[in-house]
Amino acid sequence: MIIGKIIGNIWATKKDESLEGFKFFVVKQLGISEERSKPIVAVDGGVGAGIGDDVLITQGSSARMIYKGNEVPIDAVIVGVIDSLEIDKSIL
Repeated sequence: MIIGKIIGNIWATKKDESLEGFKFFVVKQLGISEERSKPIVAVDGGVGAGIGDDVLITQGSSARMIYKGNEVPIDAVIVGVIDSLEIDKSIL
């Protein structure tokens, strides 16, 4: 899983039929000590995420498993909104 912050929305009026009704977000990936450079596009998996939320993301074939039929062409899905995050930096 990936930890990220939602930084924007994406609207696409022309897209694959199976993507109708999905909310697309631009997500900045976050690392333990620094932010990663490349943002990704992730679909809201029904958790009600929004801009500014810290989120959990799963990618690859696991992302499609959240939807019945597994025939949705997505690579990243938001599966949770993070309420809090605690890291013991002395272990790093």
